[in-house]
Amino acid sequence: MIEDSDSGWAERTVVVTGGGSGIGRAVAVDLAEHGADVLVVGRRAAALTATASHHPGIRAHVADVGRPEDVTTIIEAALTERGRLDVLVNNAGTGRPAALGDITPDDATTMWTTNVLGPVLLTQAALPHLRAGGGSIVNVSSTFGAKPAPGISVYGATKAAVEQLTRSWALELAGLGVRVNAVAPGPTESEALAAMGLSSDEIARLEADERARIPLGRRGRPEDVAPWIRALADPTSWVTGQVVGVDGGYAVA
Repeated sequence: MIEDSDSGWAERTVVVTGGGSGIGRAVAVDLAEHGADVLVVGRRAAALTATASHHPGIRAHVADVGRPEDVTTIIEAALTERGRLDVLVNNAGTGRPAALGDITPDDATTMWTTNVLGPVLLTQAALPHLRAGGGSIVNVSSTFGAKPAPGISVYGATKAAVEQLTRSWALELAGLGVRVNAVAPGPTESEALAAMGLSSDEIARLEADERARIPLGRRGRPEDVAPWIRALADPTSWVTGQVVGVDGGYAVA
């Protein structure tokens, strides 16, 4: 990975959804430390405030990316500091593990709304501003967007959709000067498993199983993923339409 210079970020504004913890928080801090003005977006005000406390270049905005009425407020908030929007990181996501026979319509709808519709709505709203400055989009997928696994079929399908959106948008927006890429993290330390409703015992067993299956021998950290998002979002990059796995080799194991 080629390191970018801080000067490329000094005047740029970035929106990071799902910025209250995990990968979203790590990306926000990483980009702010490189000089970007970062707006973190999510539904939990306290978590966003905690993220913003890590760096003065991070601002917080409470909103739900799956609600059309909230999307406009996100763009308006992004523009207040520097009057521009250069990078959109579609990181917000949710999962509801269940066997096929147990998936409820509400859970399936929640996953599709947050993981697929949210990025579509927000990218549509951001596009006029991204194209004005030759901006970029980085979508956050998952190893499970391509790697099948029991019990998470709908979640995996939403991430497969994110990867297809990435490739299609890359072709569609290239002529507008907007690049679109994605990262596909493997199992990463975060609050995600608890948020899925798993018990502490279930989480411990799952994490142990994942560590045993990852060739590099450990689960990822959010800080493993953040530099790759920055590299793909870098204004000097000549990369588009790619899905980069950051997973310790899990996808090929």
